[in-house]
Amino acid sequence: MSDEAVVYELKGATAVLTINRPGTLNALDLPTLEALEATVRRADADPAVKVIVLTGAGRAFVAGGDIADLESRQGLAHYLEFGERIHDVFRQIEQLDKPTIAAINGWALGGGTELLLCTDLRIAAQSAMLGLPEITLGLFPGAGGSQRLMRQISPCKAREMMFLGERITAEKAERLGLVNQVVEDGEALNAAMVMADKLAAKSPMILKLLKRTLRDGAEMPPSAALRHEQAMIGLVLDSSDAHEGCNAFLAKRPANFEGC
Repeated sequence: MSDEAVVYELKGATAVLTINRPGTLNALDLPTLEALEATVRRADADPAVKVIVLTGAGRAFVAGGDIADLESRQGLAHYLEFGERIHDVFRQIEQLDKPTIAAINGWALGGGTELLLCTDLRIAAQSAMLGLPEITLGLFPGAGGSQRLMRQISPCKAREMMFLGERITAEKAERLGLVNQVVEDGEALNAAMVMADKLAAKSPMILKLLKRTLRDGAEMPPSAALRHEQAMIGLVLDSSDAHEGCNAFLAKRPANFEGC
């Protein structure tokens, strides 16, 4: 594989972004975050890309932050440099209109779990381990994990993960709702590509509007979120793809979505 920190591959309608620092178990440092941001922007800007898959090289997805780098930092410098950068990059991934899948091929600890919390769908290898062990270092999750985890699983289970800092298996992560599917070792990326192909067959326009409806609605009170949904489905009915889908159903033929 290339010596780039993040390798970009276009496979059909799917962009595969591989974090490529296997010697450090793909630990995140500033150059890696900058490379990740650049590849995410590239995939987002390419009209040929309908789905984005994130994975890691070697035996880790992302094993966390670069601890030696973190130990060398003081609070204000960290806040203004690494902290601000990682929050910006993770937020960009979370805000993408294109669907994202994490192919969790191995260790996903600390920043690795925080990264996968920004993705839409997650497939984990059976031997993968997840967790937020920052408390054992005298830290706590600071790349969005303390907030996203509380919103994605049971709050008491989220607190347990953060307070104890223990690793959890892929199977437990699936039971908690942190991952969608657990597959045999070596098959996480293949399973993610199967899912990506299914997503690529859907209307990119409708997926875009659905993602915006879900994302925006999560930050609203229920009454406002329902009104927002009502407005967004009105926009959907102005699209050609919505009428193509209905016509295809009535004609008992596959839909041919064009993204408009």
